[in-house]
Amino acid sequence: MSVIQGMYLSDALKRSVTYHMYIPNDTAPEMKTEHYNRPPKVLYLLIGYSGSSLDWITGSLIHEIALQNNVAVVMLSGENSFYLNQKGTGRAYEDFAGKEIVDYIGKTYRLSTRREDTWIGGVSMGGFGAIHTGLRYPGTFGKILALSSALIVHDIENQKPGFQNDMADYDYFRSVFGPLDALEESVNNPEYLVKELQKSGATLPEIYMACGTEDFLLQQNRAFRDFLKQQNVAVHYEESPGIHDWKFWNEYLAKAVHWAVEEQR
Repeated sequence: MSVIQGMYLSDALKRSVTYHMYIPNDTAPEMKTEHYNRPPKVLYLLIGYSGSSLDWITGSLIHEIALQNNVAVVMLSGENSFYLNQKGTGRAYEDFAGKEIVDYIGKTYRLSTRREDTWIGGVSMGGFGAIHTGLRYPGTFGKILALSSALIVHDIENQKPGFQNDMADYDYFRSVFGPLDALEESVNNPEYLVKELQKSGATLPEIYMACGTEDFLLQQNRAFRDFLKQQNVAVHYEESPGIHDWKFWNEYLAKAVHWAVEEQR
């Protein structure tokens, strides 16, 4: 397996950005599974709040999962952006994760950019980013794999100056999500995106979600699952004992990728 640390000049972020990759392109014959009868799928992974793409390498078992399933993995940093486009030059994180990096990786490494071969996933803030980016770019991503997602829109909407929680303060949330009193019908709200995509008749990506029953984001994940079901959007949702950590995420990364691979067959 190739292990790559790359850098390119991002137009969306107006600077050089670093990414990490696993590409199962030199797998020993005795390690190849039935999934090597096809070209590799490509999974873009988004890290959580305060994290970096290196966390996938030091904390996760995604290299083993990629090897077993013949999936190339591109690991990205989000810089506490929730992977949303924000005001100001060089802050188009949504465009970076949803289009620019996909086009760049496809051209540079000759990997597929077909919708059915291209998936997006993440944990915590990255889980929110995977859901939101997948819904903003439904023509790019065929599947969304979201673990312990920070689906906090309803926690912060209509908050006023002076608000603060364990994550950040009002000014941070206002700069990332935009006006907090307008989130109900904002493109930064995944629920709004679902409704708009349904109105347009667009095909939504297939969605996999998981959250631990002791995770502090459990209720938010259940609420979004219930919203999707109310909107008649298919979602594969799983829960089991677990908290907001790599032990839970590694278990469900394996399950999520297995689900995505089997759904594709």
